[in-house]
Amino acid sequence: MGLADASGPRDTQALLSATQAVELRRRDYHMERPLLNQEHLEELGRWGSAPRTRQWRTWLQCSHARARALLLQHLPVLVWLPRYPVRDWLLGDLLSGMSVAIMQLPQGLAYALLAGLPPVFGLYSSFYPVFIYFLFGTSRHISVGTFAVMSVMVGSVTESLAPQTLNDSTINETTRDAERVRVASTLSVLVGLFQVGLGLIHFGFLVTYLSEPLVRGYTTAAAVQVFVSQLKYVFGLHLSSHSGPLSLIYTVLEVCRKLPQSKVSTVVTAAVAGVVLLVVKLLNDKLQRQLPMPIPGELLMLIGATGISYGMGLKHIFGVDVVGNISAGLVPPVAPNTQLFSKLVGSAFTIAVVGFAIAISLGKIFALRHGYRVDSNQELVALGLSNLVGGIFQCFPVSCSMSRSLVQESTGGNSQVAGAISSLFILLIIVKLGELFRDLPKAVLAAIIIVNLKGMLRQLSDVCSLWKANRADLLIWLVTFAATILLNLDLGLMVSVVFSLLLVVVRTQMPHYSILGQVPNTDIYRDVAEYSEAKEVPGVKVFRSSATVYFANADFYSDALKQRCGVDVDFLISQKKKLLKKREQLKLKQLQKEKKLQKQAGPLLSACLAPQQVSPGDKMEDATANGQEDSKAPDGSTLKALGLPQPDFHSLILDLGALSFVDTVCLKSLKNIFHDFREIEVEVYMAACHSPVVSQLEVGHFFDASITKKHLFASVHDAVTFALQHPRPVPDSPVSVTRL
Repeated sequence: MGLADASGPRDTQALLSATQAVELRRRDYHMERPLLNQEHLEELGRWGSAPRTRQWRTWLQCSHARARALLLQHLPVLVWLPRYPVRDWLLGDLLSGMSVAIMQLPQGLAYALLAGLPPVFGLYSSFYPVFIYFLFGTSRHISVGTFAVMSVMVGSVTESLAPQTLNDSTINETTRDAERVRVASTLSVLVGLFQVGLGLIHFGFLVTYLSEPLVRGYTTAAAVQVFVSQLKYVFGLHLSSHSGPLSLIYTVLEVCRKLPQSKVSTVVTAAVAGVVLLVVKLLNDKLQRQLPMPIPGELLMLIGATGISYGMGLKHIFGVDVVGNISAGLVPPVAPNTQLFSKLVGSAFTIAVVGFAIAISLGKIFALRHGYRVDSNQELVALGLSNLVGGIFQCFPVSCSMSRSLVQESTGGNSQVAGAISSLFILLIIVKLGELFRDLPKAVLAAIIIVNLKGMLRQLSDVCSLWKANRADLLIWLVTFAATILLNLDLGLMVSVVFSLLLVVVRTQMPHYSILGQVPNTDIYRDVAEYSEAKEVPGVKVFRSSATVYFANADFYSDALKQRCGVDVDFLISQKKKLLKKREQLKLKQLQKEKKLQKQAGPLLSACLAPQQVSPGDKMEDATANGQEDSKAPDGSTLKALGLPQPDFHSLILDLGALSFVDTVCLKSLKNIFHDFREIEVEVYMAACHSPVVSQLEVGHFFDASITKKHLFASVHDAVTFALQHPRPVPDSPVSVTRL
């Protein structure tokens, strides 16, 4: 009995329905789209729901994994904080954070004055950006916050857009400060947008165009700018606002002119504070190994100077300028003034690049020292978010400080937990203790700034070291320093970057050219002028350039090649053309003379001189014989036949191992070299080309019937061996290279 009989009609119908559903699923899997009725659709829905659910689940899992990877990439704190070794690192980070906060407090107050803002905004800039960098940064040791170079750049912008005087009338100080805070916070937002945008599109390599001599020259000039800007607080002078090119010169001249108006009490206060700070720093350097942490000279100076000022009444009795009211508590977020974007865009981009350059250079130094990696693109994003969020909370642009970073590392800091602790300590001061420093003299803050410039001003000694090491780098340093001093910080940076790039171009225009010789019994070829053992291969010249050949140095390459080969190629070619042209003119005159004689002799003489009739076969034999004789006869167009001197080599090999790319000018120059040297009976070969260069030669249609890949060799030795076996070029066809 069959299966259908045993199971009954219902089972048979169910089996057929199941078979139809399986077939529908198979056809749907193979993307077949038949016309389906309602019954088939219901059956397909019952059988096909599970795979579609699995597809949605897989897609959600992949999306979740990508989102998680993206989150971990741009929020590094989620990666390292769960694995934070509390027992090993917490104590060191706690001491380091307290030490950095002790430095951050006076520097924040001082650098706010440097930026042209009330001191409390320096404390805000020491809290918000530091905590944001704790979440997004990848360096474990740099101390983000206020920095002298960034502050003076911000100060140049705030003073130009919100000056002290307007139309010879003094502006109300409260109104002026409010406008400067608005400008500085908007500038910080714009700087953050630039940095975040550059980081997201992976433009972290942009800082590679700022070489070390450029950065050191720029920071040294910025230190001079900072020093000059603090002279008004040291001498108690009221100066006019100067901005733009030569503003530093105008400020120095005005200070010199107003020196007789200096306040003795202010000068004495600044001098005493500066001497005490220098003594404390010298003690810290001497007792570095004995002290568990540096003596907080700046904090002690703040406390002592505030107490003395309050007790002796320096402001009321002696007329010493003090910080004034410091409001307690945090300020609410404020939207940036977008109308200022057009005025700030140039300065914002410059500050963004400079701030990132300083941070990434310090970050890479510490990362190399402690064996971890710093992501330059993520650093851009972290700094950008620090400035972006800080700008919304009325902070000015920040970067990292070299002195605080060194303290954070030397006092046992292992991670950015130290930065978070320092920011929380600053928060405590903002909320509860900030108003205690209202009687702090501004001259003391100026002394703190000037003493902290000691490290950057020491970079003036780079002039002596670079003079001995590298004159080109010294030139970059001097041009950067002079441009920054004379043209201000933003224009100075632009000029220095353009100059350094132009210097690179000029240096590639004048590379080292050399004729190579073979070291005996080896396949090594070296410059015969530098290696006495290297000897030229007889009959072969090997030429090498130390730089790639491109539009800026292609002519120099050709000229140096002809000069080093010891043959005046252009003279030989011109003489050869003159002699060949003269020979053609003589032949033409001779033919004209023969025609003239034939006309004078008349028809009778022509009949007598007419050749006898010959058969076509005889004509062919005579032509063949004449052709054989002509082929055996020497070519009258050779240098030897023309009586011109011949080169003492038959082959020229171009060592192109230094080429990293070729452009159209390079292609034309190489083709002209082939043409010119073949004109003087020298065959040209190329050696040691890299694969990308060969591909570019093919794309540029360099190879043709006269220049084939048979002229290309993997090494100089292979080319020399081939040239010695083929001392004279024997072209397969009479095609010649056309000079371009």
